[in-house]
Amino acid sequence: MARKVPNTTSEPKRKPKNGDGDGPATTDKVLSTKDYNRELKKLHVELVKMQEWVVAKGLKVCIIFEGRDTAGKGGTIAAIMERVSPRVFFHVALPAPTEREKSQMYAQRYLKHMPAAGEIVIFDRSWYNRAGVERVMGFCTDEEAQRFLHIAPLFEQLVIKSGIILVKYWLEVSPEEQKRRLESRIGDGRKTWKLSPMDLKSYGRWDDYTKARDEMFAATDTAWAPWYVAISEDKQRVRLNVISHLLKQVPYKSIKTPKITLPPRKIGRYKAADIPIKYVPEVF
Repeated sequence: MARKVPNTTSEPKRKPKNGDGDGPATTDKVLSTKDYNRELKKLHVELVKMQEWVVAKGLKVCIIFEGRDTAGKGGTIAAIMERVSPRVFFHVALPAPTEREKSQMYAQRYLKHMPAAGEIVIFDRSWYNRAGVERVMGFCTDEEAQRFLHIAPLFEQLVIKSGIILVKYWLEVSPEEQKRRLESRIGDGRKTWKLSPMDLKSYGRWDDYTKARDEMFAATDTAWAPWYVAISEDKQRVRLNVISHLLKQVPYKSIKTPKITLPPRKIGRYKAADIPIKYVPEVF
């Protein structure tokens, strides 16, 4: 049975905690930046331990992030990857399919990004595009969407049977909070790139996306590949919540490493050459 998702259309309006229009929203209990950084540091240490275990044991991990525009997928993924190795963790955010990819088997362009032994792949949107944006915006037929919903659980069963640990997250944001975040991007030169023409077209179709989400959950929330919904009204909280939850989905242990001491080094036996090389101006 599919899990019930909170009705975010009835979420109370929340104002920004501080002046940052795209920052965390106010809740009953304010999470200070100091507290957030302290907790995030602890989680980063555990992510590194998990990374070392995945490499040592040759595990394969695939993490999917889905959700509406501005739900905080990118920021959550960035928080996960901030202190880990880019040779172990891979962030996959595919652009719109090319004409050649459109002619391929639907999942084909995702398969080549699946993890090998000792790798963790994070999809910022995934094959579930077909159940969401493609369906709502008319990039696929309803028949193609229904076929996908039927096949996806079987596809994911094959993925898991191949030895991949599959974890699926849906970040849920209210319409009020989504509007606030989108409006904050309009006049902020750091964020205008996040406002695509597709975002503006999608904005007025909240109910269509809700219906598509519910049908996706009903068809693909399986015992072997369940969906985990994370409430994303507060971006800092959702990052901490998702990382702490993720650490429980990939069983790991601390790997004992020998104590590290820096070896002696030779300094002063060679005088640096006087080369007229260009330096970066120290403006700051």
